Amino acid sequence: MTSLWQAKTDEETRKVQFTGGSTYIISLPKSWISQNQVKKGSFIRFRQEEDGLLTIVPPISVVQKKLEEATIKVSANDDTEMITRKIVSAYLAGYSSILVKAEKQPLSSKQRHEMKSFVRKMLIGTEIVEDTPNRLILQVLLSFPELTVDSALRRMTVITTSMHNDAVLGLKTNDIQLAKEVILTDNEVDRFDLYVTRQLRTAIQNPRVTKEIGLENGKDCLGYRIVTKLIERTADHAVNIAEDTLALKNRLSDKHIQNVEQMSNLSIKMFNAAMESLFKQDYNCAESIIESIREIVALEKEEIKAPELACEDAANLRLIVESVKRTAEYACDIAEIVLNLSVDSILE
Repeated sequence: MTSLWQAKTDEETRKVQFTGGSTYIISLPKSWISQNQVKKGSFIRFRQEEDGLLTIVPPISVVQKKLEEATIKVSANDDTEMITRKIVSAYLAGYSSILVKAEKQPLSSKQRHEMKSFVRKMLIGTEIVEDTPNRLILQVLLSFPELTVDSALRRMTVITTSMHNDAVLGLKTNDIQLAKEVILTDNEVDRFDLYVTRQLRTAIQNPRVTKEIGLENGKDCLGYRIVTKLIERTADHAVNIAEDTLALKNRLSDKHIQNVEQMSNLSIKMFNAAMESLFKQDYNCAESIIESIREIVALEKEEIKAPELACEDAANLRLIVESVKRTAEYACDIAEIVLNLSVDSILE
């Protein structure tokens, strides 16, 4: 007797049967039934995807349970940074509740303070719902439609642009406090980076949320993840500019400042244009941004020809110029991703 299904790598082929004069039926693999705790009378949902695929979703209670709660066991001697890395991993994995539990001795006051401070600063939509010496419970309350990927990326773009402009202004005006503010603002970009990464990973694991987070299809998730990281790295280079400004022993000459400012204006213009091309899925705009990198290279050569600085400041200026240039290069990287995401718009 021939089996109704044939194993082929990780796929199973099932034979469609016809019964009752109008009903087509197909059997489900026993392993899938057991894994998802499906029983007689259970309700299973079907969803037809845009590409013609049919998705079978197990009972909602089972799906939710898988990502309902993560438990992290902690000892009194554990380093807090190690604990927060575990919390971030659980957050990015999509768990809606994270329990940090003391194994033997209660959590130290230092551990509790630093964990709570990290959660409040870095994890968007996460609240501390229980705080005792033996356990800390974190609940992610933000739902997908409340803050879409595009909305979060727009916010990251505004903050990053402001950081870059303020860093260069701090260099121009020798404003130490402004440079310090740029460094502190970096946490804002990092927290949106974590949030978007969580959303994209959830969409990959569960395609039904793709549209809820504001994307057209799941295949775009990888591109958006890379864009998110590029924005975060652009913000890091704004921090580098601020830190290198603080390290300068003397104020730069007007010529050096003019060169840096000119490069900066073009770099940040490219960055904003690249992000706008992403939001609009504009292939031609993205293409033009990539061509602009030549201007940055030319401006960098002009800076090299500028009068030399004292040795103690020359290295810091070189690092500042490099960070400005990297901002333009990241803009080109974003534009290249937009080309890949929007290529269908130019094909016949």
